[in-house]
Amino acid sequence: MRFEVFQHRRGMMAGAALALLTACAAPPVAPTLKPIARPTLAAMPPPVVAKPTSEASAKLRSYFNQIQQAQLNSGLLRRDGGGPDTPFTADMLVRNFEKIAFYNEYNANLTGHGDKTLMRRWESPVRMAIVFGDSVPPSEQQADAATIRTYAARLAGITSHPITVGGSAPNFMVIVAGEDDRDTALQEAARRIPGVTPASLAALRDLRRDTYCIVAAYAGGADPSVYTAAVAVIRAENPSLMRLSCIHEELAQGLGLANDSPIARPSIFNDDDEFALLTRHDEKLLQMLYDPRLQAGMSAEQAAPITRIIARELTGGPI
Repeated sequence: MRFEVFQHRRGMMAGAALALLTACAAPPVAPTLKPIARPTLAAMPPPVVAKPTSEASAKLRSYFNQIQQAQLNSGLLRRDGGGPDTPFTADMLVRNFEKIAFYNEYNANLTGHGDKTLMRRWESPVRMAIVFGDSVPPSEQQADAATIRTYAARLAGITSHPITVGGSAPNFMVIVAGEDDRDTALQEAARRIPGVTPASLAALRDLRRDTYCIVAAYAGGADPSVYTAAVAVIRAENPSLMRLSCIHEELAQGLGLANDSPIARPSIFNDDDEFALLTRHDEKLLQMLYDPRLQAGMSAEQAAPITRIIARELTGGPI
C-alpha cells in the first residue's frame, strides 16, 4: 500500500514540473518513469485452524455448557476462595487433610472409591508439559497455556517445591483435548514420559460423560509413595470456567491431594462444585502436604501429631 501511494505522488510532481516547463520552452519529451519492481514476498504459511469436531464432541460441548450455566444459576462455581461464610479451624484443617491426603478417590480401575493409603507426594522437581488436541482452536491453546503456566508458578510458591512448565524431559503431562483427539494426545504422553505406558493410560481413554477431567499419578521408583509421573486430562469441550476449574483441581490433585471429601469447605476437593478455583483452605492443605516435617510414606496415624502443629501454625490457633 505504501509503495502505491509513493508512486502516485511521484506522478503528481512530474506533472507539475511539466506544466512549468511548457510555459517557457518547447514542449519536452514526455518523461517516462522507470518501473519499480515489486519486492518478492515469501509465501505466507496457511493459517492454523482447529480441525472440525465430530457430532459426539459437539453434543458433549453443548451438554457441558448447560451444566456450567445450571451450576452458576445455583450459586456454585464460586471464585472467591472462601469468605466469612466459610470459616474453618485448625481441627477442621487436620480432619480434611487426613481425608484428602490419605485416601484414594478411586480404585485402580476407576470403578469405585479407593481405600486408605499412605501419604504421597513428589520428591523430585515437577516438570510439566502441555499437549493440545488438534480440535482446540489456537486462541484457546494460547489462553490455556498461559493459565497453566501461571497456576504452576502459584503451586510452586505455595508448596515451596520446584514446579515448572516447558523444557525437556517432562514428568507431568497436561492434556487439553476433546473426544476426537484425546487418544492421540495420550499416545504422545506415553512416548514422552518414562515409565508411562499406553496400557497404564487406558483408564483415561474412555471417560464417562459426567467426567469433566481426570488425573493419574504414578510412582515408578523404589518408594511407592513418591510420585515420579502424572498425566492430567482436561476435556476441551468444557466451557471456560469449568475448564479453569479442572486445571485448578487436577494439577493440585496430581501433587498428592488425591481424594475428595464432602465435608471439606471451602474447597475444590469436594464434589459439590461449590468452589471452582483453589481456595485459601486448599492452599493450606498443599502447604501441609509439602511441609518438610512430613514424609512421603507416612500413615495418617504417624502424621497426625505433626499435622496438628502445622495446622495451628497456618491458622494462627494455639499450639
